[in-house]
Amino acid sequence: MSADRKRGNNEPVDTGKTLDFFINGVPCTAYKGESVIQAARRAGVDIPHFCWHHDLSVPGNCRICMVEVEQDSGDPWFDIGCNMPVTAGMRVLTETDTVKKLRRETMQFITLNHPVDCGICNKAGECILQDYHYEHNGRASMSIDRKNHATKFFPLSDRIMLDNERCIMCTRCVRFTHEVSQSHALAAVHRGDHALIRPAEDANFNEDAYSDNVIDICPVGALLSRDNMDNARVWYTKATPSVCPGCERGCTINIWHRKPEWALKALDPQLNTRIERVTPLENETVNGPWICNKARDLATLLERPRATQAMVRGTAASLTEATAAAAALLAGARTAVALVSSWGSNEELAAFRDAFAGRLGATLTAYAKPDHLPQPGEIVEDAVLIKADKNPNLRGATAHFHLLPADVSAALAGADVVLVWGEGVDDAVLPMGAKVIRLDGFAHEHHARADVFIPLSIQTERSGHYTNFEGTVSPFVACFEPKAPVAHAEALFARLAGVVAVAEART
Repeated sequence: MSADRKRGNNEPVDTGKTLDFFINGVPCTAYKGESVIQAARRAGVDIPHFCWHHDLSVPGNCRICMVEVEQDSGDPWFDIGCNMPVTAGMRVLTETDTVKKLRRETMQFITLNHPVDCGICNKAGECILQDYHYEHNGRASMSIDRKNHATKFFPLSDRIMLDNERCIMCTRCVRFTHEVSQSHALAAVHRGDHALIRPAEDANFNEDAYSDNVIDICPVGALLSRDNMDNARVWYTKATPSVCPGCERGCTINIWHRKPEWALKALDPQLNTRIERVTPLENETVNGPWICNKARDLATLLERPRATQAMVRGTAASLTEATAAAAALLAGARTAVALVSSWGSNEELAAFRDAFAGRLGATLTAYAKPDHLPQPGEIVEDAVLIKADKNPNLRGATAHFHLLPADVSAALAGADVVLVWGEGVDDAVLPMGAKVIRLDGFAHEHHARADVFIPLSIQTERSGHYTNFEGTVSPFVACFEPKAPVAHAEALFARLAGVVAVAEART
């Protein structure tokens, strides 16, 4: 990703060459071709900005990043830091009285027609405009004229609502659709204070698989998720780092959910343990600052009906009873085959390998299988992030086990016991007469038909690591406690191995 993402400057950046310059009198180093705002960020100096984004081109239209440059002649000059390349020996000042005055005047202009509706705005609590108002302006409007009104709620797509009154025309969203997603689905129409963001006439924003990224990069509350509007204030929620399981890219994400100290008591308690939203967790080596819309919709994937009841031959049993029954089947098997989940973490996969190391290749054959395949209408692969393999850890699984052949029935032929871990294996491909053990976290009708079924925890209830298609290992962290008595796969495999050993000793 990094080679494709050096777009936050109009000039190419050469990291092999450096220049010495000064920021507020402090010696700093910049890469050749780097802008003042980029070099300042690396030096730990924050220059305010609205339209500039480190992964987009530079329009230079908000003017809030104005800085002062000292000259030997004595008269300083002023320019925007986002589009000013660093030169050797340059002396940049970011906190002079004149710079502060320019920022205040710019903020007055930007907020001239901005509605004072922070109390009901969904961006409140993470709005750059709010932060900059208090930091760089903090004054009532100097204007005595009524604010101009624009379209309050305009549906940009089925997923995104636009509030034109809050829009400050930074054009980040337009540039994203032109430079990153390549959909060219948004444009600016009209001019001056009549300018508006609108869908392009020859494009459909609904078809942009990355459209929701414009919500994240919007510096104000103009672009809103139609699914998440008015659900929860940002200060009621917290972000837990995770990995998107939607494909082998393994994008790093933040899963937002309600803080325990703000748990709802009078309403449905399930609201306390649901995914409120998903946002990118910027990772230069995997996904940069972007994710696709499938990642945004993880709640529909991870909050499907859960499997919570262990069963033995279709009858409810305890986890201990089901574990013992599964161990007895494995201990008595002449030829057992295990189909290993590509949604298992590296830790769980290693635990399975270690637990059955003495049986693998002898009475037990293990294959890594894909749990999910592309669904009808889903984008299979593109040149941005989306990959064809719709599983997060097939590479991690195939590091330990051979990939399941395309002819599944032939691979299972002769097996008298089949252990199916995870999804993606229909009863129809299993050998007639074979005993079946299923381990899964989600409800399915075939669980009751298995000889033994053990419910497992899912990704949001455990921690671990996935290995993506490039070999990058990324961690995910548990968001919630399991909602019912379920087994954690890593511990289950160790228990299964122990019970199998005891059962074999008795025979």
